Amino acid sequence: MGEQEFIKVTEQPSHHRHLEKMSVHDVLVHINEEDAGVPAAVQKSIPAIEAFVLAAADKMLAGGRLFYIGAGTSGRLGILDASECPPTYGVPHGLVVGLIAGGDNAIRRAVENAEDDRAQGWDDLRQWNITDKDVVLGIAASGTTPYVIGALQTCRQHGILTGSLSCNPGSPVSRVAEFPIEVVVGPEFVTGSTRMKSGTAQKLVLNMISTALMIQLGRVEDNKMVNMQLTNEKLVDRGVKMLMEKTGMADYEAAKVLLVQHGSVKKAMSALGM
Repeated sequence: MGEQEFIKVTEQPSHHRHLEKMSVHDVLVHINEEDAGVPAAVQKSIPAIEAFVLAAADKMLAGGRLFYIGAGTSGRLGILDASECPPTYGVPHGLVVGLIAGGDNAIRRAVENAEDDRAQGWDDLRQWNITDKDVVLGIAASGTTPYVIGALQTCRQHGILTGSLSCNPGSPVSRVAEFPIEVVVGPEFVTGSTRMKSGTAQKLVLNMISTALMIQLGRVEDNKMVNMQLTNEKLVDRGVKMLMEKTGMADYEAAKVLLVQHGSVKKAMSALGM
């Protein structure tokens, strides 16, 4: 089946008509009704998500990195997920990397035609000296973005492990990825506006992928972010309470001094021989 014959569920007409005639209440209710089906669609994709996580974890435990690559909303969601990993889990910047068609300028403002450049995705990855130790997840709601497809195809040629995340069944991006993930959420409330249900689905899946990987990499103990960076007072307070709970320390200020001195709950506990 060629791309011209490919039917995009994400572009099918909305189940709702004459949105401009709805009351605000009805608009909100119907959006919520559409959103309610997203988690069930994600649930159906858990086996595919698991397969990708297991393969990616093996690479990352051996020293590899995870790259997200996408355009528009998909690219921004990848960058968001990647940027949260260092402060949340204390991993170095560059372990999880988000790339977007059009470069950093496209994070805030769309760059015309950037997603149509089939060669640029690989060029962007090469800027990071990507190797076959690394992993690339292509993110494209439609599953047809040339920037993403071209990057994955070239990755495959270089023996780099690839996955994809899309919201159409049997999409072109799925056909070029080793580990395709398809979360089919159906037509959007506003026809074709894939920042809505498709974007929500992608955010949920990226949460699952990065969280599961960080657990596999030993960045979580029990259910705590013991390696989180102490970048603000809220996180320092959370870390102090975590340290007190884990060590039995009763003095808040003493625990805070110890935590700040060592920089993380895990390092503070190690200093105590725990």
